[in-house]
Amino acid sequence: DQWLVYDVRTQAGGIGACPRIEKVNIQTGQVVVLYELLQNTEFGPGVGAVSYNHAANQVVFIHGLMNCTETNPYQQWRRTGVIIDESKPGQPIFMDARDITPPFTPGALRGGTHRHEWSGDGQWIGYTYNDAILKHLEDSTGQVHNLRTIGVSKNISPVQVPLRNDGDNVSGQWFSAIVVNVLANPAPGSDEISRAAGDSWVGYDGYLNKNGEKQRARAFIGTTTDSNGASVDEVIIVDIPEDITKLGDSGPLEGTLTTMPAPPANTFQRRLTNTSSWKTPGCTGVVRSNRTGSMLAFLAKDEAGKNQVFVISPNGGEPKQVTFEVAGVLSNPRWHPTKDRICYVAENSIFTKTIGQKESFRLTKPTDIPPLDLVWSHDGKTIAFCRMIKNESGELTKQIFTINP
Repeated sequence: DQWLVYDVRTQAGGIGACPRIEKVNIQTGQVVVLYELLQNTEFGPGVGAVSYNHAANQVVFIHGLMNCTETNPYQQWRRTGVIIDESKPGQPIFMDARDITPPFTPGALRGGTHRHEWSGDGQWIGYTYNDAILKHLEDSTGQVHNLRTIGVSKNISPVQVPLRNDGDNVSGQWFSAIVVNVLANPAPGSDEISRAAGDSWVGYDGYLNKNGEKQRARAFIGTTTDSNGASVDEVIIVDIPEDITKLGDSGPLEGTLTTMPAPPANTFQRRLTNTSSWKTPGCTGVVRSNRTGSMLAFLAKDEAGKNQVFVISPNGGEPKQVTFEVAGVLSNPRWHPTKDRICYVAENSIFTKTIGQKESFRLTKPTDIPPLDLVWSHDGKTIAFCRMIKNESGELTKQIFTINP
């Protein structure tokens, strides 16, 4: 509740051109550099999308491969996750191993991880993933193979991989596995998906399933194909076993030259929404859970075609609309750390609302450009967000603000 962590990328340069991870003290404004690439260029390596550990003074972020060149730049499938312990700034801990040399290594991935998020206890990290092996296959065949999916890493053992002279392989300190199956051509009307993203952990340490047992899971947006052949994004959940080292039924954990790394044993993927019959089908945004894991919040369109916040149980059931903003909701909702209360952006202002109550409360005055990137402090006393403001040269820059709701 004292520090916020962020990257310093620009809209023009993106992650590939971002050289630095910083933190700022919300009381004093003190800025501390946690990690810096001294020779960063427009083609990489690049760092960004940084996230705090809930249980320790550590952060994790995207790190492009160190062998980036102008002809082989930062890409979705050419990156990994790096951890920095705040007591040792500048000393990278490479989290997920990367092995693109067959035969591949169980516990290592073959591409790039993104949007890293710690579990409540700090022993897991979840992320989206793109595969380098299947990207090369896609380039050679002209067919779609490199499909975005979701993986997790667990802090159980280092994974050593054979290093290459070109620097494309990286050993990692955590064991990694892909947990979501994606297919290039999902069967129409089925629960199969072609893309998985917008993911987050369910609950602080899972949710109570229908048997009353605590289950670790990630919820996300998956792209289905409806009975008419149209793509429809729906809310999906994947139950994740505590042991991700065991071989599952759909293939080797490490993948093959023509297939994605397969989920471990006892990984179960379920569809939660079916909006194909809605006036405006589809769900969007990042699916986020309250602390207990009893509700998942996401965005979908109401009868007027405006984005609103809906919630659904991780055990299924009918989605329930919980916001009714006339102009629609402009941001992903974020949950209060202990209460069933959300914050979000509407009418270019920040609002809060308690689930089950009719009223919503405006916290900020409308601005020309809507607030961005809302996040709630762990004690629930502060909401941090970004705004675009003009610098001394008259250029718009993104800066961090806080408000006490």
